[in-house]
Amino acid sequence: MNRSAEALSQTASDTVERVKTGAHEAVEKAADLSRQAAKNLGEKGEQVKHLEEQFIENCRTYVHDKPVTSLGIAVAVGFLLSRLVSSR
Repeated sequence: MNRSAEALSQTASDTVERVKTGAHEAVEKAADLSRQAAKNLGEKGEQVKHLEEQFIENCRTYVHDKPVTSLGIAVAVGFLLSRLVSSR
């Protein structure tokens, strides 16, 4: 192989190595971001689950403490929903 071909081959090899390294770094960054997003979503999911449980417990307590008022609210909401659905 002549000197020019060897230099070209070395340049191509170096370029391929830089592209490989850059691609590997990009994949690692994307994986890190993906892991962080999954962690954040998991934490937010736990917070939402806790808020849902708290809301249900508050509703149970309200219904237990004020059954007549709760029944009135349920009837009113049912009436409003039936009006909304039937008007469409």
